[in-house]
Amino acid sequence: MSFMKAHRLFQVSLLLAATLVLGGCGFHLRENATLPSEMQRVHLAVSGGGEFERHLARALQTSGATVEDDSGAGIAELRVPVAAFSTETLSAGGYVRVTEYAVRYQVQFDVLGPDGQVLVPHQRIDMSREYSYDAGDTVGNASQVEEIQRSLNNDMVQAILFRLQAAGKHELAAPAGAASTH
Repeated sequence: MSFMKAHRLFQVSLLLAATLVLGGCGFHLRENATLPSEMQRVHLAVSGGGEFERHLARALQTSGATVEDDSGAGIAELRVPVAAFSTETLSAGGYVRVTEYAVRYQVQFDVLGPDGQVLVPHQRIDMSREYSYDAGDTVGNASQVEEIQRSLNNDMVQAILFRLQAAGKHELAAPAGAASTH
């Protein structure tokens, strides 16, 4: 057997072993959320709109919902009155220079069904990420905060979809306690 064939056989067996290990540990690709049947047509009412609203609309469409421009009869409404970032100082170094910050993201939402009844009661989700601040790299710090916010937006959309999926499976009737993800 030539060296090239042996190398190729090694690569294939390594790939097969990695696939078996990932399958055995329970790893699987993320599937689309299964939304409540009442949310097949949904209108988004997001305070401030922007990137969060676009990501949420795209995720709802990927999950099989039709996102409507206007609310009306037969259309569920996902209301997001609060979607706010804040920054908090965590620690300071010598000469009272800030060395660590936390970016916090809070979203509150509820869902009204097509009949106007509460489908998902008021929910609040808090997330945060910490980062080190370098006073000598203000451009890098700004881009770091933007990337953290982008990441929190994506995580928040997934958290909302998980809650909507749970509502569809368990028909939520009472508000869940506030959750915090770090």
